Amino acid sequence: MSNCRGSRQKGQALAQALETFVTPVLVKLDVRLDSRLVRTFLVTLQAMVVLRHSAYGLLLSELGGYITSPVQAPAGTKRLSNLLHSSRWGSWFISKFLWEQATDFIEEQGRQEQVALVVWDESVVEKPESSHLEGLCAVRSSSAARLKRIKPGFYNPPGGRPVFVPGMQWLTLVVVGMTGYPRLAAMQWWTTRGKFALRPQPTPVQMLQRSAYFWQRQVIHVWDRGFASRAWLAQAFRFQVRFILRWKYKQHLVDGHGKRAAWQMVRGKRSLHHRLIWDARRHCWRKTGLYWLPVTHPDFPHHPLFLVVSRPGHGLKPWYLLTNELIHTHEDAWRIIFAYARRWQIEMTYRFAKTELALESPRLWSWHHRLKLMMMVSLVYAFLLSLLETRFEVLTTWLLRHWCHRTGQHLRDVALPLYRLRAALARLWLSHPPSFSFAWKNSG
Repeated sequence: MSNCRGSRQKGQALAQALETFVTPVLVKLDVRLDSRLVRTFLVTLQAMVVLRHSAYGLLLSELGGYITSPVQAPAGTKRLSNLLHSSRWGSWFISKFLWEQATDFIEEQGRQEQVALVVWDESVVEKPESSHLEGLCAVRSSSAARLKRIKPGFYNPPGGRPVFVPGMQWLTLVVVGMTGYPRLAAMQWWTTRGKFALRPQPTPVQMLQRSAYFWQRQVIHVWDRGFASRAWLAQAFRFQVRFILRWKYKQHLVDGHGKRAAWQMVRGKRSLHHRLIWDARRHCWRKTGLYWLPVTHPDFPHHPLFLVVSRPGHGLKPWYLLTNELIHTHEDAWRIIFAYARRWQIEMTYRFAKTELALESPRLWSWHHRLKLMMMVSLVYAFLLSLLETRFEVLTTWLLRHWCHRTGQHLRDVALPLYRLRAALARLWLSHPPSFSFAWKNSG
C-alpha cells in the first residue's frame, strides 16, 4: 500500500512539473479560450505522453480515449477537435514559448562565459498514402532511401532515382551547450505548393534572419552538408552570423595555391595534431588527426574563412568543416570539431519525434489544425527534455528504476535516457492518473 501511495505521489509530482513547464502557454490561452478548452489542452499533453504508438499516436480518435476514458472516447475526441478548430489561438503561441525558453538558455550560457550552439537540420513529414490534405507538397522520401541502402550479405538492392512522396518540409533548431541536454528552440513545417507556400523568402532564410536579430553573435550556428552551398553562405554573410558548416569534400575553395576542391587542399599533408577521442556510437577510442588552414570562397573573397579537417582514422570519412571563427591554435581547431560533434543531438531529435512521438501520424485535413497538433507534440518533447535537468535527477532515477527497469549495462549508461524516461512516465500515469491544479479563469 505504501509503495502504491508513493507511486501516486511521484506521478502527481511529475504532473505538476508538466503543468509548471507549460504554465506560460496556459496563461496566454486562458485569456483567449474557454477554461474547458485550456483544460483540454493540458490533458492532451499528458495523453500524448501516455499514448505510445508510432502509427496511431496522434489520431484524434485514439487520443480521445486517453483525454477522458475509453468508455467516453467520443467525448474526448470532440473536446480535442473543438480545441484545434478554435480560431482564437494558433501554433505561434507554442513557437513563441519555445523560442523564449531557448533565449533564456543562451543568455544563461553568456553569463557563464560559455558559447551556445544553434544546431540546424531539415527533414520531411511523409504522408505517402495521402493526396487531398491541405498543404502537401513533393518531399524526398528518407524512408525509401533507407530501405534502398545496400546491406552486407543481401543482393540486388533496388536502385534508380530518388523517391518523392506527398508530405511537408520540416525544419528544427536545437540549442545546446558543449555539455548537457539540448533545448528545443523551434520546429517549423512548411510547404512549397499551394496557398500555404511561404513567399517571398524560404522558411530557412526567414528563420536565419530571426535568429540573427534575436541572438545576434551570442551563438554559433552549426549546419550539416545539406546547407553547404553558395546561396546559403551568402545568407550567412548577409546576416553576419557565426557558423560552423560541414563542407562537401568536392566543393571548391581558395587557398594560397588557388581554387581547388577541399580534399585536394589537404591531400598528402600530415595532421598537425592528434588526440584520442571516445567514439560514443561505436564505444571505442579513436586516434583522430587534425589539420586546418585559412581559405576563402571563390564568390566571397573578402570574407576570411578556415577549413578544419578531422581525420577519425581508417574506415571513416574525414570531416571538412568550414567556419568563420578565428583559429590561431590547435585548441581553437579542436573546439570547432567538438562543437560540430554536438550536432548529433538534433539527429536524435528527429528520430525520437518520428518514432516515439508519432509526428508522421496526424490525419487532420486542415493545414492550420494540423500545425496546432504538431506544435503541441513539440511542447511535449520540450517537457521531456526538461526532466533531464539536475533538479529532477532523484525523481527520474526513481522513475526509471521502478517503471522501466533494464538489466543491460549499455542501457543504464545512456547519458540521456529519453526513450526509457517517456516509457516509464507513460506506465506510471496509466497506473496512477494524475490531476491538475491550474487556476482556470476564463469561462466563456
